[in-house]
Amino acid sequence: MQQTRPAIAVAGAGLRGRMYAARIRETGAGRIAAVAEADPARRARFAAEHGIPPERTFPGWREMAAAGRIADGVVIATQDAEHAEPAIRFAGLGCHILLEKPMATSEADALRIVDAVERAGVLLAVCHVLRYTGYTRTLRRLIADGRIGTPVSVQHLEPVGWWHHAHSYVRGNWRRSDESGPMLMTKSCHDVDWLVHVMGEVPARVSSFGRLSHFRAENRPDGAADRCADCAVEASCPYSAPRLYLSCLGDPDRETWPLGAITDDRTEQGVLRALRDGPYGRCVYACDNDVVDHQVVNMEFPSGATGVFTMTAFSAAAQRQTRIFGTSGCLEGDGVRISVRDFVTGGLETVEPADASPGASLDGRHDHADDALADAFVAALAGGDPAALSSGPRESLASHRVVWAAERARLDGTVIEIAPETPAKGTVRP
Repeated sequence: MQQTRPAIAVAGAGLRGRMYAARIRETGAGRIAAVAEADPARRARFAAEHGIPPERTFPGWREMAAAGRIADGVVIATQDAEHAEPAIRFAGLGCHILLEKPMATSEADALRIVDAVERAGVLLAVCHVLRYTGYTRTLRRLIADGRIGTPVSVQHLEPVGWWHHAHSYVRGNWRRSDESGPMLMTKSCHDVDWLVHVMGEVPARVSSFGRLSHFRAENRPDGAADRCADCAVEASCPYSAPRLYLSCLGDPDRETWPLGAITDDRTEQGVLRALRDGPYGRCVYACDNDVVDHQVVNMEFPSGATGVFTMTAFSAAAQRQTRIFGTSGCLEGDGVRISVRDFVTGGLETVEPADASPGASLDGRHDHADDALADAFVAALAGGDPAALSSGPRESLASHRVVWAAERARLDGTVIEIAPETPAKGTVRP
């Protein structure tokens, strides 16, 4: 569709949906035309922010889809288990789709999404936002320019952070694999996709090891209560909920996240009330979580290059860290700057992309890549051209298949071979 200012609907007005919508409004490149959100207060606030009339506010994505094609594109930022059905439905209406990761909670549903968008001839961009950072563009350019020769191995670390893991993956919405998915998918499909993007090939074989080691009932300290607010040992616990959430007060970024996940009442009394009554005040050793708190994935690429990815809860919340080893040089990056060693001269050069921001990936905006992705999606709709997007449905499916294979390898204790994904005939690849 060719037009200069596409209309965008948003399904799911939580943190991610609000963030993409705010960027679209800020740039003026598109307009927010409709919202679907189950929470009445959140729905009303979103509608007021974007000037959406009552007839274009809906209690859920089904009601919005029933209204027909009321927008050129839709941002789907619902919970993980509700990605496939709205994506398929809106594709059938002819809407282009910006789909929060993961694209689906099963490989079968991901395939259904890809089939639906290809049949409908609409664009699908999965929110693999790490592809859109200036840091990533610079790192890929250094490799393409031959600065390290041929890459032969890569090490990549995702330091989730002790408090972030407790917030999202012990107490929060992504704590259970049966409700959202395994940790490797819900948190680290970003990283697997990024490694595929950087290395320029999809792994042919994977193995994986990891488990839920610490956040278990048997590790509960003596005297610990079921809730932090009533706990005699809370002050000495690294995972104290009052310490984490009360410390967010007065910091606008941290009041948005993580505090915004637990309450809209930005007062000490409001926070303590949420911790007494809600899931985020629970003892981390008395939750119903089952996702791993550490995992490694070993990869062998078709070229013979190898890779290892490590995800751990037991770290400071920090930028991802990467080392890539090549035949004539190596590089090391921390999400902000890249150090390149030349094997011929022995020289070391430090490259810092102009738009890299220390700590930006820790505020929920992924070094402004969320903004860049929103810009690219609107530009692709306005011009009717997928070239603005870094990946299409088949690329996202390929990296998701690596994640599912790695999780099967972890559970079964095997090495999994990954058959190449064959693009559908006539598929447009950005």
